[in-house]
Amino acid sequence: MNRREFNKELLNTVVNFALIDTLFMYNAFGNNIKPIVNHWAIRLNEYCSDLRIESITTYEWQKLISELYREIDLNEILKFIDFDNIIKGFQHPELGVNTKTVKFPKLTGLPEKTAFVKKVFGMKKDRAIIPHGHSNMTSAHLILNGEMHLRHYEKIRQEEQNLIIKPTLDKIVKVGDSSSISDEKDNIHWFVSNTETAFTFDVIMLDLKNKPYDIHNLDIYEKKDLKDGTFRVPILDVEKALKKYGKETHH
Repeated sequence: MNRREFNKELLNTVVNFALIDTLFMYNAFGNNIKPIVNHWAIRLNEYCSDLRIESITTYEWQKLISELYREIDLNEILKFIDFDNIIKGFQHPELGVNTKTVKFPKLTGLPEKTAFVKKVFGMKKDRAIIPHGHSNMTSAHLILNGEMHLRHYEKIRQEEQNLIIKPTLDKIVKVGDSSSISDEKDNIHWFVSNTETAFTFDVIMLDLKNKPYDIHNLDIYEKKDLKDGTFRVPILDVEKALKKYGKETHH
């Protein structure tokens, strides 16, 4: 074998060894690499970015978020958002809920400023995220702690200072359960804590389609049955709504 052939053989051997070594590394550590490359927070941000540019609909966004939450171990989320630290000294109000902004740790592939607002909502027993509907926004809610009574309604239309709504969901939600709202599906929601404390992780998208978001607080107990499966419900200002619905009085 002359020097040229020898060098060619040597080069082939080195290339093959490098390829085998790379494959070995991937096989040996692929399971550890994958969650970083395909981390749930990165996927969540991608879904929200897609919604912002309208490459997916709000209903598709709701389905994707729901599927994502079903895939992830809850402990992974709790650690990533540093939940234990967030709830240290958490001030629970006498009416309604309190919130804390969530800051994600640095992660390759995840921008420091995410495409969505991220918060933890917390409340005491019998306190509520008061019944309200939305316009030009979406939100998804993952139960991190406690148990809640959740009700959803569909917003059919607005008539002056009333909304015409239709009930769609009435259930107890527990740790690991999630729900979401949008203009397309289950636009109105109402959470009441059944346990000493309850917390949710919220992903919120505001001002969709470049339109300002709006929130309508609703006086559900004063609903009028329209006899077609829908109800006419008065819109309340936030102060009156919080006073009436911020603490459950077991109607």
